[in-house]
Parts: sequence; C-alpha cells; structure tokens
Amino acid sequence: MFSDQVESFSGPTMGSTYSVKYVQRRGTPAKEDLQRESEAILAELDRQLSTYRADSDIERFNALPAGSCAPVPASVRELVAAGERLSVESEGALDLTIGPLLDLWGFGSHSHGEQVPDAGAIAAARQRVGHQHLRIDGKQLCKDAPVQVDFNSIAAGHAVDRVVARLEALGVDSYLVEITGELKARGHKPDGTPWRIAIEAPHDNERVAQKIIALDGYGVSTSGDYRNFFEQDGKRYSHTVDPQSGAPVVHRLAAVTVVDPSALRADGLSTILMVLGDERGLVFAERQGIAAFLVIREDQGFITKSTAAFDRLFGAGDKQ
Repeated sequence: MFSDQVESFSGPTMGSTYSVKYVQRRGTPAKEDLQRESEAILAELDRQLSTYRADSDIERFNALPAGSCAPVPASVRELVAAGERLSVESEGALDLTIGPLLDLWGFGSHSHGEQVPDAGAIAAARQRVGHQHLRIDGKQLCKDAPVQVDFNSIAAGHAVDRVVARLEALGVDSYLVEITGELKARGHKPDGTPWRIAIEAPHDNERVAQKIIALDGYGVSTSGDYRNFFEQDGKRYSHTVDPQSGAPVVHRLAAVTVVDPSALRADGLSTILMVLGDERGLVFAERQGIAAFLVIREDQGFITKSTAAFDRLFGAGDKQ
C-alpha cells in the first residue's frame, strides 16, 4: 500500500544552502532524480550568474570595457529585463549595476573591507552605476558605460522559480522550495495542512518568529538590515545601499517581507522596499498592490505594518 509522504533533500548553493520538501506520491520521480534535476539548474545558474567566479557568463561580461556587446544565455537576458522593469517601476530604487557602490562600502563581492568612503569616491563609483547603460540586442547584452551587473537582488528568487517549474513539470504538485532564504510553496501536506513559514522578527543574534503564514502558490522574500551592517564612530551602516544617493539607507525600516506569485519579483520588491524605507515604501507598496509586511523601529522596540494586499491574503493580525 503506497501512501503519500513528505520527502526532502538539501545542499549547498550560491554561497549558502537550498532545501526542497515535497509530497512524494505514487508516480512521482524518485528523490534522487528530483535532487539531480534541481542541482543541475542551480549549477547552471551559478555558471551564468555568479559574481564570485571569474568564469561565469556575467563576470566575463562585467570585465568588458564600455561599448562592448557579448552573447549571453537566455536566463541572463531574462534577468536583465526583469531588473530593468523593477528599476523603472521603482524609479531607480533597484539597480542591477550597483556593484561598484556595494564594493566601495564593503558589502560587495569584490570589496576590500567595510569603510565609510569620501564624497569623491562615491561620486566616482556612481559614474559606473546605472541600468540605462545596459541594453539587450538580440542574444547579446551590451553596455555603453563601464558598468557591471550583479544579480544578487533577484537571482535567488529566479532560482526558486526555475526549480519549482522543473518540479511541477516532473509531476510534483505539493512542495516548499527554499534557496538562500527565498522560497515558494504550493499545495498541502498529506494530512491536509498547508505549508507554513515564519516571518522572522529582526533580532541581531537570535531567530524569533514574528508571524506565521500559510502559503499556497506564492513566493516569499524577506530583506532586512539587522544582520549585515557595520558601525563606525557610533553610527550604523546598513548593507542596503540606495543607488541614487550612493550611500546606505537611513530610515526606520528594519525588515520587510514581500509575498508574490513570482519568487523573483518578491525578491526584487523586498530590496526595493528596504531602499525606500517605511514611509515611501508603504506608499509604493499600497499603490502597486504589493503584499508586504513591514517591521519598523520605534523607540526601543518595533511596530509592524502590513499592506491591504497582505491583509487580504493572511489577515491583518496584530498591529502593535
């Protein structure tokens, strides 16, 4: 007698980890086959998108001078186009070419330690930032300035969407896929309960659940400034850098969670809202119909706010 059961596999990827939980049914491929298929996608994306390996497709493009074009895989073009849409939508709050500024402040893949740069160095780095310097020409990616592309704000979400699409094509209809913290879930477990995930409260050194939500067909991304930062002369500098000011953001938003059918879009939107902050971010999210849950610093503690779209999905909950 075959009964449905939850199976899982996991491993390292993108400098972090991934995990897949799914319901194994009669006729579902063997776990080893699903793991091999998933890891083949992750390995391919690493070869294409990683800024931590000089032989990746995007790093080879990044090494080219201004005025260059190079053929790139379809997924690279797809991500550049997605980044362009998010950048236009957010009026520049997300920019895939922000790498030189992240490196300058010590948060990038090619940085040399955390530091507070002077205004001249920021101005010079900003000359090498701007999605408008990129264009797609057929199967080629071109640049008219010496910009470099960094997909870290959307690559993990894209990886989730790719793995999920492959699992569904192979007949998996209930799953929870998590890649470096970005995730998506669909369906129910054998006992009929939904997949649930915890939205973390922003504590520097411990993991505490702020809210538990049940997911079915949605991707989730959380961005926060509470783990990756440095302090100098008593001031805290977040790893979230505003492409327009060239400096780390200064506002009360400690963390934001975005829920969207596309994990890629959730990934990008959570970055955008962290850049915009609690006030501008909430206005933007409401205007765009984004399901977002914000954790905001107030006095010595935190308050939470959620958008109408989030409340429709998960209930208003506590607005302490």
